[in-house]
Amino acid sequence: MLILLNKPFNVLCQFTGEPGQRTLAECLPVPGVYAAGRLDADSEGLLVLTDDGLLQKRISDPQHKLPKTYLAQVEGVPDEAALARLRAGVDLGDFVTRPCEARLVDEPAWLWPRNPPIRERKAIPTRWVELVLREGKNRQVRRMTAKVGFPTLRLVRVQVGDWTLDGLAPGEWREQAGPLPRRRAASFFQMYDPLHWAAIRRDKLQAHFLYLMTPDRPGNFDLFAMLYGPRRFEQQLVETRRR
Repeated sequence: MLILLNKPFNVLCQFTGEPGQRTLAECLPVPGVYAAGRLDADSEGLLVLTDDGLLQKRISDPQHKLPKTYLAQVEGVPDEAALARLRAGVDLGDFVTRPCEARLVDEPAWLWPRNPPIRERKAIPTRWVELVLREGKNRQVRRMTAKVGFPTLRLVRVQVGDWTLDGLAPGEWREQAGPLPRRRAASFFQMYDPLHWAAIRRDKLQAHFLYLMTPDRPGNFDLFAMLYGPRRFEQQLVETRRR
C-alpha cells in the first residue's frame, strides 16, 4: 500500500505525540503505514506513506536519488548569485549539500492559504523559490536559504519522484496506484547487513528465500542460514519442497 497525504502546517510527521500536539492520526485513519521521508511540523505538503519497509527505504534513502520538489517562500528576492550557490551546494558546517535545482517561480494559483499566515514585514518583499533536492537532511531547505541570505518563511513539498499533490487539500489523502521506484541492486555490505534484511516482512520471506536459492546465486544457502538462523532455514526449505 502506498498513500499520498497533504500534511497540514503544525502537524507532526508521526501518529503519536504529547497531549495537545497534532499528529498524522487526525488526517489518516489507516493503520500500519509509516512515512517514507519526513516533513517538519512547520512544513506542509506531500508526504508519502507505506506499509512496505523496503519501499519506505527506497523512497527515503538518498542513495536512490529520488527527486523531491519544494516551494520555499523566502524573505527578500534572491539574485542569480544566491541561486547559483544553492545549485552548486551549500556548506552548512556539519555537511555540504549536494548540487540541486533552484529557480524563482511565481506563487501557484492553486496554493492554499496557510493558517496561521506567515509573518511578513512590509518593507521587505518575499519571493518563491522552487528547489529540487535528491537528499533530505534535518531542516535542510531552511538552512540552505538562510545560509545564502534569504530565510524561508513558508515551505511546501509538492512532489516526490513522479508523485504530486494533484489537487489534494491540506489533510486530504489518497491511495496511490501505478509504478513504484525501481529497485536498485543491494550492495555487498547490504547483502551481509542483518539490519537491511530486517526490513523484509515475514509474509515476504518465502519470495526472498526463492530469490536467494536460484541457481545463479551459489552459496546463498549459507547466507540465508546466517541471516535467519539454521532452524529458520530448515523450516523454510521444508515448506518450499512442499509447494
